[in-house]
Amino acid sequence: MSTVSARQPFRPWPTTLRSRLFLIFLTGLVIANGLSFGVLFFERYVMVEAMLLTNLDKDVTTAIALLDRLPASERPDWVSQLDRRTYRYVLGPGLPGIPDVTGLGAEMADTIRKAVGDRFAVNVQSVPGASERLQAHLTLSDGAPLTIDIYPTTMPLAKWLPYVLLAQLFLLVLCSWFAVRLAIRPLVNLADAANALDPNKTVVKLNESGPREVAYAAAAFNAMRDRIAQYLQERVQILAAISHDLQTPITRMKLRAEFAEESIEKEKLMKDLTEIERLVQEGVTYARSAHGNSEKPSRIDIDSFIESLVYDYQDTGKAVELSGKIGVALVTRPHALRRILTNLIDNALKFGGAAEVRIDSDAGGSIAIEVLDRGPGIPVEYLEAVLQPFFRVENSRNRETGGTGLGLAIVQELSRAIGARLILSNRAAGGLSVRIVLS
Repeated sequence: MSTVSARQPFRPWPTTLRSRLFLIFLTGLVIANGLSFGVLFFERYVMVEAMLLTNLDKDVTTAIALLDRLPASERPDWVSQLDRRTYRYVLGPGLPGIPDVTGLGAEMADTIRKAVGDRFAVNVQSVPGASERLQAHLTLSDGAPLTIDIYPTTMPLAKWLPYVLLAQLFLLVLCSWFAVRLAIRPLVNLADAANALDPNKTVVKLNESGPREVAYAAAAFNAMRDRIAQYLQERVQILAAISHDLQTPITRMKLRAEFAEESIEKEKLMKDLTEIERLVQEGVTYARSAHGNSEKPSRIDIDSFIESLVYDYQDTGKAVELSGKIGVALVTRPHALRRILTNLIDNALKFGGAAEVRIDSDAGGSIAIEVLDRGPGIPVEYLEAVLQPFFRVENSRNRETGGTGLGLAIVQELSRAIGARLILSNRAAGGLSVRIVLS
């Protein structure tokens, strides 16, 4: 694959809700603040421009009248005192320029012409240069040239203004981030609680404090979790009760069948009763597995624990092998773990004729116990479905080939109860691999 094709497409719009809300809030606040600053700046510009032109009108009228009446020898002493921020008076013809005057300079030129009136002829020109500069040329009554050197500006920017704008922008970013965090945090907490939802475990409820809407959502979620736990508990209790109550009539039926005359029908009836009894027993086992977390955790030597289990099978002549050793202790529920491994090894013996148990650990501290066989395996499309109760890949209802469909479901429930992950996969050379990962 080429570098260009592997490159991710550019997405100008963020993918997370947090980023989107932050971008929307910040953009809106910056635009609103910019508009407010623009309106205030324009209003100040108009006001200062009006004041500048009014003061220019009065100042030029007074200054020209004063210089025109002063003797030529005294004018240099007064010129420097008549200087202003945007213009000054020069005794002389000034600099050559061009008659093209626009913008604020044109308004100032009109103001000077109106202030001077008909007494003096005024010629206003633009002086080329890096910044805008005008010169108004006129001749006093005694024939002396006078130049008004003008730098058309309304108001200088204060040195502290950029720092104020940066502080304002920082405040907008901070407030936007805090607002988004305040809005998103309950949603993230709700998503985390939903991901960690396990009716078989006792977990801390969502905090129901905060704004009214957040408290209402947290209370609704806590109530929903309690209802789910109650429904599951009722379902398991019903299954356990039915399975338990069926054992007594099945036992009576088997006793009565024992006294019947020997016949093919008696053999079939006894076989059916045995299958029913087995199904009931597995139903009770599955119901109990849903409450596997009722067992208190204890510390065990995992190597010795598995060795003892494998040796028990080997003592009865079963083909079960063990490989691997990690030399660490583990805090878990040993009876639940034994039932998990027993079910998996029994399945491996049933479908593959032999079982191999491997144990190893990774750098993260997780312990993995793997049960492998050389049986037919499970079709890939059924690897998830076989963990559901009463699901069987083989649909003939033959207990010798299809089982009851509760074996792996019991393993799944017990794995959840001890906080383990169950991973099913087919081996490349044939057979099934069931991996239990304990953290």
